Amino acid sequence: MALRSMTGFARADGGGDIVRWAWELRSVNGKGLDVRVRLPAGFDRLEPEVRKRCAARLTRGNIQVALSTSAGTEGQRLTINEDVLATVLDAMERIGKKLAVQPPTLDGILALRGVVEVEDRVADEATRETLDAEVLAGLDAALDGLVAMREREGTAIGRVLALRLDEMAELTDDAEASPARAPETIRTRLAEQIATLLDAAPALDPDRLYQEAVILATKADIREELDRLHAHIAAARDLLARGGPVGRRLDFLAQEFGREVNTLCAKSNDRALTAIGLDMKAVVDQMREQIQNLE
Repeated sequence: MALRSMTGFARADGGGDIVRWAWELRSVNGKGLDVRVRLPAGFDRLEPEVRKRCAARLTRGNIQVALSTSAGTEGQRLTINEDVLATVLDAMERIGKKLAVQPPTLDGILALRGVVEVEDRVADEATRETLDAEVLAGLDAALDGLVAMREREGTAIGRVLALRLDEMAELTDDAEASPARAPETIRTRLAEQIATLLDAAPALDPDRLYQEAVILATKADIREELDRLHAHIAAARDLLARGGPVGRRLDFLAQEFGREVNTLCAKSNDRALTAIGLDMKAVVDQMREQIQNLE
């Protein structure tokens, strides 16, 4: 199953002699699924089905669904209301006898409200049901387009995230191989620090100092953090390979990455190891930016 982003756009249109219609779908990032539907007058009956079909195809994102319609060549029929026209003409004749005014023009008379009536050709239930089915089929086509666009963008994001995970794995290996973690290096550094303390305060108990040094060295060990980073990298790669709506899980993993990297930096007492930790932070931030776009 492909990864999907939460951003996309799609359009589908169609219709016939009676009604022309067009769907436009837009989606942006969102914590959950929020579908906002805008339908023209007379099509409100479709909203529950529109929401149902969107929820069946999408799991996250702020979705704007808009339907626009226009009358086809036979969608509406113009008729003259003879009674209203007769009343208007009679009134104009009486006014003309009392006032010296120009006689009314044909276009002026036809522009009067009620003289010309628009008859809706979609009147019977069977025609309406056929139209509804056609319009909803258009929605399905628009959803197909939106999902396809989101999958294309999701695939591109997946490639970027795979590169970031490779960088994180390389940095984790660098931290594991750092000379600062070698027992000899740690022993030498601790011995130098203890010697400095004894020179400054000869009364301090050397045995006690060594015990405290061992405790500090144990607390400063980053073995746990490195193991968890390796595990998180494997889990993230598995989610990318699985695909589908995995954005929330990847977001959780990104938070875990950040937590382990922060702890690593806090424990580090070596410049080179700290530099590796800072590079890791930059990679984690880049991952988070990309993950925020995934469904």
